[in-house]
Amino acid sequence: MKNKFISKRYWKNNSTPMGQVDELAKNFDDVINLSLGDPDLITHNIIIDNAFKDARQGHTKYTDFRGDPELRCEIAKFYKEEYALDVHDKEIFVTTSGCLAMYLVLEAILDDGDEVILQAPYFTPYYQQVELARGIPVELSTYEEDDFQISFDKLEKLINERTKAIIINSPCNPTGNILSRQTLESIRDIAVKYDLIIISDDIYTSFSFNEPFIPIASIEGMKERTIIINSFSKNFTMTGWRIGNIIAPGYIINVIQQINENLVFTSPSISQRGAIHALRNRKEIQPEIIKEYKDRVFYAADRINRIPNMSIISPKGTFYLFVNIKKTGLSSIEASDAILKEAHVLTIPGIAFGDCGEGYLRLACTVGVEKLKEAFDRIEKMDIFKIKGEHHEQ
Repeated sequence: MKNKFISKRYWKNNSTPMGQVDELAKNFDDVINLSLGDPDLITHNIIIDNAFKDARQGHTKYTDFRGDPELRCEIAKFYKEEYALDVHDKEIFVTTSGCLAMYLVLEAILDDGDEVILQAPYFTPYYQQVELARGIPVELSTYEEDDFQISFDKLEKLINERTKAIIINSPCNPTGNILSRQTLESIRDIAVKYDLIIISDDIYTSFSFNEPFIPIASIEGMKERTIIINSFSKNFTMTGWRIGNIIAPGYIINVIQQINENLVFTSPSISQRGAIHALRNRKEIQPEIIKEYKDRVFYAADRINRIPNMSIISPKGTFYLFVNIKKTGLSSIEASDAILKEAHVLTIPGIAFGDCGEGYLRLACTVGVEKLKEAFDRIEKMDIFKIKGEHHEQ
């Protein structure tokens, strides 16, 4: 929008297909929303009850600038118990969401014009977050036929003297892929060879269905050059609490603290108390959540692979499915628009996640199996998802 009172940086319309589709959905009153990753499940009562008990006992003030010391302690214990990874208190910073965590990290490490390589398809905000920090985003495409693994050769060809960091996300939003240990070791070799920082977006660590999650920081030689971004939003269904954390070398944490003091000062104290109780009680809270999402994802994948002109590789993690719709002959925006208008099901076009996302749709299994069944019952009646020669009954 051009206006003399608007910064020229924002004169260009930067709205994404994600936002555009969400606006279109308001035209229908029976939409099944499979777009945003905000689940129908609410936060566990253990977290809610204990957080608000703490609030009544006075935890309603600013906390320490790096986060509630009790929460930092629980985060360190979590990484030690789950991954045998030693994380020191000075390496932990509590943030107001994982999204803010990414911005703080980029603002702390980038000089103007530094390049950041993005594992693509990527979480939509990455691109503009890099630009907000005056960096240059560079897409590293991954492909379904390669199981969405990062190619060592392709990665190395993108590196030049301005490359500062690589952002990886595993389990990945939107593809649901998991980077293998071999891939992580290849990334390590590149990072060491070219002296790069790895920013590891570890938002969906609990949803690694086939094998235990491997943090890249646990790979030999990587802890000192890895920045971990984590969040309680997805692992504990706490999206509205807006609480996350960063784990990084202490000198980076010091800079992040200085930046954050000028933004939100400290993260919400009550949300931090909720995060404490989430970590302490994770073995009671998480199994039911993980099972529910796994059931949904595998049900949806089975339905997708039964519908002509749709396909999905076997789910590995997250609660997203990246659905191949190339056989329809439509672009991802056209297919998403058709599904919304004809089936009243809201999806996200793959192009929203980078150029290599074209030909795909992202579905978020954030509703129960019954709702998913209704969604796919509607979709499979569409002409674009019928075998050639088969016609929809009028």
